[in-house]
Amino acid sequence: MSANDLLARWTAPAKYRVMADSLALAVPLVLGLAAIGWRLSGIIAALAAAMIAAAIVLFAARYRARRYDQAWLVHALDRERPDMEDSANLLFADPALLGPLERLQQARLLGRIDRYSPHSLRPDWSRRLILLAGIMGLIAVGLALFWPRPGHGPPTLAPSTEALPATPGIPRLTAQNLRIIPPAYTGLPPRDSASLDARAPVGSRIEWTLRFDPQATVPAILPVGGAHIALRSDGPNWIASRPLDASFLYRVDPASGRGPTPPLHRVDAIADSPPQVRAISPATSLTMVQAGQRNWTPVFAATDDYGVAATARLRVTLAIGEGENVTFSEREIAVSGSGPPRDRRFSPRLDFGALGFSAGGDMVVQLIVRDMRQPAAQEVRGPSLILRWPSSRQPESSGLEGMVNITLPAYFRSQRQIIIDAEALLKQKRRLAADRYLARSASIGSDQRILRGRYSQFLGGEEEGEPEPPTNDGEQHSDDGHDHGGPPRQPAPGFGAPEDVLADFGHPHDDSPASSLDPETRAILKKAVDEMWQSEMQLRQGHPDLALPFAYRALRFIKEVQQATRIFLSRVGPELPPIDPSRRMTGKREGLASRVLAISPVEGRDGPAAAAWRALGDGPGAIRGPIALDALDRWARGQSAHLPDPLALSGAIDAVRRDPACLPCRAKLRALLWTAMERPPAQPARRRPADAGGASYLGAIEGGKP
Repeated sequence: MSANDLLARWTAPAKYRVMADSLALAVPLVLGLAAIGWRLSGIIAALAAAMIAAAIVLFAARYRARRYDQAWLVHALDRERPDMEDSANLLFADPALLGPLERLQQARLLGRIDRYSPHSLRPDWSRRLILLAGIMGLIAVGLALFWPRPGHGPPTLAPSTEALPATPGIPRLTAQNLRIIPPAYTGLPPRDSASLDARAPVGSRIEWTLRFDPQATVPAILPVGGAHIALRSDGPNWIASRPLDASFLYRVDPASGRGPTPPLHRVDAIADSPPQVRAISPATSLTMVQAGQRNWTPVFAATDDYGVAATARLRVTLAIGEGENVTFSEREIAVSGSGPPRDRRFSPRLDFGALGFSAGGDMVVQLIVRDMRQPAAQEVRGPSLILRWPSSRQPESSGLEGMVNITLPAYFRSQRQIIIDAEALLKQKRRLAADRYLARSASIGSDQRILRGRYSQFLGGEEEGEPEPPTNDGEQHSDDGHDHGGPPRQPAPGFGAPEDVLADFGHPHDDSPASSLDPETRAILKKAVDEMWQSEMQLRQGHPDLALPFAYRALRFIKEVQQATRIFLSRVGPELPPIDPSRRMTGKREGLASRVLAISPVEGRDGPAAAAWRALGDGPGAIRGPIALDALDRWARGQSAHLPDPLALSGAIDAVRRDPACLPCRAKLRALLWTAMERPPAQPARRRPADAGGASYLGAIEGGKP
């Protein structure tokens, strides 16, 4: 047996014992540390703490085991084995370097060493330290599991803040606690509030714990405009709970209306905002492929108030080819994010070869993320980024008959986005307020208008969708570039200049993008613009469902334009119809209808509010006694989405209903109504009366004395 084999066989049991002893010491402490991390920050913190602690323990155990080497073994054999005769170092010496007597002693020791097992040299267990570590770990785990958390266990009641006067025999609220349990997806812990007013996420559970003196018999929680919430007895306390789906006002009534009216309290429901997606890199929406580039890594940032899902979808749209060979494909790729849930980064790496992206094409990417709201997550599409790979081909030429333009503008494909946005808005109609729904629809209509303007430039700038009428400025222009007997043409600016060539061989009227379309393609594009007109009109009126058929037809016409084999730059411009001089400057007005529109009153939405505002004032329509508030209450509920603070207005209505003679209550309600009503449209300021100089001037021009 070699010296190395002998050393490994006799030190291995000691090393294993030391590593096992280290693990026995550390495992209870690691578990306790993980339990504390879980208690403080959740399962992710617990796993992170356990992994870090385990790595430290393994490093320490290996460090302790390294001490059991050859020097330790020689010392241990000389100490524990008398038969080694204090010569254990000869076991690992090189026989070639030993003398005759030393070699004889080495042989004797090799024959004696196997009389005992290597396990006899193992160190003992650290029993006291292991027991102490176990006790400390159990204490840490027990504290993490059973230490009372905020919002768990019996609540601690705070003194009531209602400050109602004590009435003999009438119960009143003396102690209170409001517990808020947010939805699990928010990651927020339950909390207790000493006040009965609170703000909580939508979907939370609200729990009241109340105490009355003297003890109440049938107390209740009375929401304004809602069903009563019954309280149930739990020893000296009364408890109740309800889910929070919308903001509401309520009061605690301990004596079924027999005592003084308790004050109102409010609970505001905080809606979960949809995620926000923004592009970090590249900084511009359009990027060109660089020489030698073979992949692309756009970077998106997604933020949310409670967290974004760890995975998202990347929509990749490819337009490959040129001219008549343009093909479109669309796919979705799953991507994983990094960073904390509330601020994730998504940086997918897109390989050109794997996607089939080549020269002469466009790649459009759009990130689609979802938040962690339950039961229905909110999905948001981020901004689109375009990567363009310019073609190395040069435009062809066909002589004086026309030039071929084989470049297709990138925005010939953006009508699809209008349709996608309109369909997404229809899906969210039930969850959006009426004004926000109309604003979103009008915003899509604005996008449709911009897109229509882009296409209209290929129709000679007809951005209004209708041909412009002939001019009527008193000067007739009948020269169309040919010699019709008019004045001679002015000399060209110089020999060989572009104006001179056009004057000799064509029409210098039209150098706009409209000349890039042949008549057939132009007619198809005109149909697309007309459909965009109708789509824009419906979107601006808040009817995306009625706009979709027009948008789809516009997309179909645009596809026909995309599939055109060639786009020619025409040699001549458009021919305007000749002007009939006999129909101008005659002064005849037969057959002309009046263009004055009848003035019709605008029906506002503030009828009940305006009537109540007048009734609460000091004018001739004021009412000193009780006023009818039922119509105003229904109006406030129906217009809650448009009001700045609907709960405050409902509370003011309730206060006036309960005490019509309360002047401060009436003044507060009237002030809230003024801020809640729709502001009248701006009107032109009345002209100031003429001063002495102005009056003299007016008198002079009217034929009187100045």
